[in-house]
Amino acid sequence: MISGQKQNNISALRRKVRAFYRTHKRDFPWRRTKDPYHILVSEVMLQQTQTQRVIPKYISFLKKFPTLQALAQAPLKEVLIVWQGLGYNRRAKMLHKAAQSIVFEKGGVLPTVYEDLVNLPGIGEYTAKAIRVFVWDKPEVLIETNVRAVFIHEFFNTKKKVSDKDICVLVQRTLPRKNFSEWYAGLMDYGSYLKQTYTNPSRKSATHAKQTAFVGSDREIRGAIIRVLSKKPLTKRSLTALPFDKDRIEIQLEKLLKEGLIEKARSTYRLPS
Repeated sequence: MISGQKQNNISALRRKVRAFYRTHKRDFPWRRTKDPYHILVSEVMLQQTQTQRVIPKYISFLKKFPTLQALAQAPLKEVLIVWQGLGYNRRAKMLHKAAQSIVFEKGGVLPTVYEDLVNLPGIGEYTAKAIRVFVWDKPEVLIETNVRAVFIHEFFNTKKKVSDKDICVLVQRTLPRKNFSEWYAGLMDYGSYLKQTYTNPSRKSATHAKQTAFVGSDREIRGAIIRVLSKKPLTKRSLTALPFDKDRIEIQLEKLLKEGLIEKARSTYRLPS
């Protein structure tokens, strides 16, 4: 049960978010479309990546691969090259596989049903629900970093280790009767503002984990390997000359091979065809 005070706070939050959105609405290219493919691309790119980094890559990616069919038929190498700069290259591979599944197994149409979406390669619970909200305006319960910040700030400001389960109850209660995509856009914009204005409320979340530094990380090594191989195939000797520990480079080479992000022919490594 929701207490009377909390219900009053829910009503107040609805008014606050709508007022904020009217005057502080952010403009992103994926908010100007209902194209299912474009929303799919944006949601995969936005996983673990800030919006300002995504914008130019989203535009260039859709210019290179304007349709699901174009993406599905492209070599993975081309997809990885265009993806450069976003990091987490496995997302590019999974997006490519999802496009192939949709085009070659599902008639070229992105599924509308949650269970079908979540079974696509690389499409998890949040991404499947976000696609349904932002393409078809479905009333899903979404939690991402900015939405989480709003509900912790407004309802759990003095609590630590706030669970997503508790937040979900309130997200469900605040859903409007219609215009769900606009409501979530408002929540995300307000949450972004809160994180810039106050100490990040999401630090009080039970799911919060401090992001590790990129410099010197395995992610940096993996990105460097993909980047140099996007220019030309190289031998292990050339790759281990990169400015990282040789043993760590060799470990990441093996991992990238197992993940299918690179290939090896004799002693030469290259991006997959």
